[in-house]
Amino acid sequence: MVQWLPWGVDAFARARAEGKPVLLSITAAWCRACHEMDRTTYAEPGVAALIRDRFIPVRVDTDRRPDINDRYNLGGWPTTAFLTSDGDVLTGATFVPPDRMSGVLTRVADAFHARNVDMHGSTPAARDLAEAEGEGGRRDLSIDELVDSIFSTFDQEHGGFGIEPKFPLTAPLHLAIALYRDNGDERWRHIVEHTLDGMADGGLWDRAGAGGFYRYATTRDWRFPHEEKLLETNAGLLRVFAEAALVFGRSVDRDRCKALAGFITTTLRAEAGGFHGSDADRILYADANAAAAGALLGAATVLDDSTLGQEALASFERVIMLCYKPGLGIAHYFDGAARVRGLLGDQVAAIAALLDAYDVSEGEPYRMMAEELGLFIVRDMWDSAGGGFFDRAQGSDDIGLLRTRRKPFVANADAALALARLSRLEQRTGFPDPAAFREHAEGALRVAAAQLDGQGPLAAHYILAARIVL
Repeated sequence: MVQWLPWGVDAFARARAEGKPVLLSITAAWCRACHEMDRTTYAEPGVAALIRDRFIPVRVDTDRRPDINDRYNLGGWPTTAFLTSDGDVLTGATFVPPDRMSGVLTRVADAFHARNVDMHGSTPAARDLAEAEGEGGRRDLSIDELVDSIFSTFDQEHGGFGIEPKFPLTAPLHLAIALYRDNGDERWRHIVEHTLDGMADGGLWDRAGAGGFYRYATTRDWRFPHEEKLLETNAGLLRVFAEAALVFGRSVDRDRCKALAGFITTTLRAEAGGFHGSDADRILYADANAAAAGALLGAATVLDDSTLGQEALASFERVIMLCYKPGLGIAHYFDGAARVRGLLGDQVAAIAALLDAYDVSEGEPYRMMAEELGLFIVRDMWDSAGGGFFDRAQGSDDIGLLRTRRKPFVANADAALALARLSRLEQRTGFPDPAAFREHAEGALRVAAAQLDGQGPLAAHYILAARIVL
């Protein structure tokens, strides 16, 4: 078997000292193909011997290190990437079967040494990525043109967006609900209800087991799903079902809201509070728990269930207590210790959930914590030169592409929305400089605007933020 090393400076220092390339394997606890590659490819004695003799093997879990996955994923899980000792990408693939892996390993190792790779320089691919980061081909689109582009991939037959595989995208549904509230156009109601019905009735919902929604379906009619059920997916869908039930008043959406809240608070519930990252992963992730808290608070309102609301607050408070450290924000996850600090997504998700909690309770600690996290991301993740937020705070021991500063589209749009909400609240409660949060919200929105081309349905994140910021 392969003796995997954790991502860190020690593994890459060993690669440099021994003159070997790094084999980076990115997997997930819920990924069946990852388990299959471990069972077959990496269990093959000849493969394991080649890796031991000619590579430094490093294993990364995508849920625990989304920042590494975002930079090194080569199109899915598992990702099988070959790196220099400086963390630059040489080549790679996704799943490699056992009958091919020995040949791949031999060719990569031979080429690495034959070409006398400069292990202290950057590969062209890495340089290109660094230079392109945060850039986008910007066109000045009207809001109507953006809306048209977002909904152009709506599946009139089965609901949802795109062909296949089909993922349960929620931002376009929230936007459709907002547009329906604006003008009462039945087109928007149809998009939402047809999609919700398709997902719930077509196979994305687990009817035979514990309930809950799968991560995605392999066909456009929502059938043949990949049978992993993530907290992030189910929290996002719960929020949509709750909002749809509130706006459209269908009893079926209310019933689905109740069933989905039940799945989260039973199957995914941690014994002491908080919710596991998936039905295969017993870890508490801060961003997913924040999303779940906000969604459960919305469901509690729709269902008139104060007990559900109390559980949402208590669970969220536990995760905050476990992951928060003064001055360093919210850690990404807790598995007996708080780990991986300084990721933008965790702070933004927590701010949004804290504001949701304040809205329903007016608890001053929620507002104060949201304010502190807002100040933290402005201090540690804001690009003072070009505006917008980087996806992570930079560390002195960052390796390879982690040194690349990224300003992702969705994260900046969501940050703009969260800070705009925070600014509005601070104006009411006497914060010394609420305009500072608003200015950063506007700056993050501009960075997102520069990346609108090609976003498709994800551009809904931008419009949802712009409706509040502007």
